[in-house]
Amino acid sequence: MTRRASAPTPSSPDTGALPTVRAAAESSSPRGLAHGFGAYLIWGLLPLYMAALDPASAVEIVVVRIGFSLLFCLVLLLLMRRLPELVTALRTPVRWGTTALAAALIAANWLLYALSVTSGNVLQASLGYFMNPLVNVLLGVVFLGERLRRGQWAAVGIAVVAVVVMSAALGQVPWISLGLASSFGLYGFVKKRFPVPVHPVTTMTAETAVLTPVFVVGTVLLARAGALTTVTEGPGHFWLMAASGILTALPLILFSAAAKELTLTTLGMLQYVAPMLQFLVAVLVLGEHMPAARWIGFGLIWTSLAVFTLDQLREGRVRRRADRAGRRAAA
Repeated sequence: MTRRASAPTPSSPDTGALPTVRAAAESSSPRGLAHGFGAYLIWGLLPLYMAALDPASAVEIVVVRIGFSLLFCLVLLLLMRRLPELVTALRTPVRWGTTALAAALIAANWLLYALSVTSGNVLQASLGYFMNPLVNVLLGVVFLGERLRRGQWAAVGIAVVAVVVMSAALGQVPWISLGLASSFGLYGFVKKRFPVPVHPVTTMTAETAVLTPVFVVGTVLLARAGALTTVTEGPGHFWLMAASGILTALPLILFSAAAKELTLTTLGMLQYVAPMLQFLVAVLVLGEHMPAARWIGFGLIWTSLAVFTLDQLREGRVRRRADRAGRRAAA
């Protein structure tokens, strides 16, 4: 038996999961908008930060990010008096397995994102995060047996055409875009299907803790190869690399606050801020090439998202009317 595809929950580029949102919220507070925009602003400008980490490789950026993120998140948990929640997050073998799977997916996502910057392909990162809402819908079809509405089918079809156009423009499949969209989508899917009732910072701490062997082995191998620039390029470079811990946790905290203060519709609109900023940074600041075929590809993706968003808004109105009718009938 299949069911209609539900609206994908807006997610953060670093968590994929949305903290509980007040169902009764009918409007979005200015403070919530500031929190949400602040989170997506940081995520959208991350390419500028990562570009400043040169000559660090993508692998080193991820390895160091794991270590400093774990350190910073542990400090936050101590200050928040939530350190015992780590036991809750990893209490059972199922939670261990879920956390390990989520950690592997987010590490792959981080690596692809860093690679997009170090290889001069930030536009592919932007494309991947623009595609993410559509990937979420497809995951619902594949794993949950959901049926797409006509508007969703149209959006997915246009997106497929966009990928074909991009492939023709690049001379190859945009694998960074597809890898980012799929790893992030699967990460969010795992988090939503197997939720752990703890604070998002606790979740991030648990995931980076699981990745500690990657940090240790990666650091040793990079040092032996003479490629650990974190400790060879001077104190300025060291502190830039160390800032990855703050830039991982801070937007997560802002997003968590926004999710409690904003409606799902508003969060759904805000999630496009990050990939649009990435697009602007790639074209206007980093000077990435935009041939006509690539403009056409992005135009198709934006058209697909417009169709998708309008379908979501229409479905939301239908559901709200049905809910109001149900409440009146019950009264």
